[in-house]
Amino acid sequence: MHRWLTLLVPLLLAACAGPMRVEHSETLFDDARFMPASERISAADVFATNDAMKHYLHVEIDPQLRLKGRQQGLINALYSKGQLKLDYDPGMTRNAAQAFEARSGNCLSLVIMTAALAKELDLSVHFQNVIVDETWSRTGDVYFSIGHVNLTLGKKDTDVISRRRENVETTIDFLPPADIRGLRMREISEKTIVAMYMNNRAVESLADAKLDDAYWYAREAITQDPYFLSAFNTLGAVYERHADLEQAERTFRYVLLREPANTRSLSNLVAVLHGLGRRAEADVIAKKLAQIEPNPPFSYFDRGMVAMQNGEFKVARDLFAKEVDRAAYYHEFQFWLAVASARLGEFDQARKHLAVAVEVSTTRKDHDLYAAKLDWLRSYRIQ
Repeated sequence: MHRWLTLLVPLLLAACAGPMRVEHSETLFDDARFMPASERISAADVFATNDAMKHYLHVEIDPQLRLKGRQQGLINALYSKGQLKLDYDPGMTRNAAQAFEARSGNCLSLVIMTAALAKELDLSVHFQNVIVDETWSRTGDVYFSIGHVNLTLGKKDTDVISRRRENVETTIDFLPPADIRGLRMREISEKTIVAMYMNNRAVESLADAKLDDAYWYAREAITQDPYFLSAFNTLGAVYERHADLEQAERTFRYVLLREPANTRSLSNLVAVLHGLGRRAEADVIAKKLAQIEPNPPFSYFDRGMVAMQNGEFKVARDLFAKEVDRAAYYHEFQFWLAVASARLGEFDQARKHLAVAVEVSTTRKDHDLYAAKLDWLRSYRIQ
């Protein structure tokens, strides 16, 4: 599935320790601890259209917009390989202009670009958070929860007439229709979409060890939508990586006052408590979290890797299969399930899982590695 990054979770586990006075979100900011960002960070840039985008709409595809109506004409441009030729790219979250220039982006980037184009055409835009089963990915020891958004286009109330009658509402989603059929959606505001964009950029900066940029992106996410709690979790993680542990604790507890069972902030808080030397408190918290989430993300995978190191390939295969059962399209799970299957002589299964790993890989390096392994397995013959 093509989804967007929501927040960051270090590997350690924790739970809420005790009540704390309610604070305004602005009191959590500590700008003096960070250098200025290395790039411009502005909410105004997220949906901004440039000259190339305006030329595309008002010159290049203007005839089809007039013939088919603005909604259908834009939809055709989005989905037709002969026009925009959009590709899914799970890398950096792009703003509208960047996604248009690259003709690619992750789910959030493509939604933002589409909304910007629709606004330029004076169409109304509504955003939805699609309720999907929680899945995860990671970079090093940085763990990402992955979600999905889409948007619905409609005519403005001020529209009078067009050359063709346009649909009242049209939902645009960059997943295949079968993948979203039956899923529940919740409408969210544009300010929340901007906060999601800023939070994604904060998480990406954090994964790249650009802590100053990560701070300013997280700060802007909170400024845009103080009710988007994932951004507070990211801000706390920035403080923790910056060795500002007391600020990190305050930030995670801010979330937990509002969502006492928020496992992301609980998980992050325990690392902070260990860093502050409050190990007994952290241990109590970890036990509480274990009751809420007995098998956290990657727990089966990590145990499977231990089993692989010990030569217990059947145990490893079964543990990797459990991760695949709850995250079928995460490439690393599929790859290691293939490896364990191959070590057990189950070559048909190994080829099947490697093929999936190749298809859903998110970097060229991983894709080439999995493809080479798959080619070897396909040519392998038992003597």
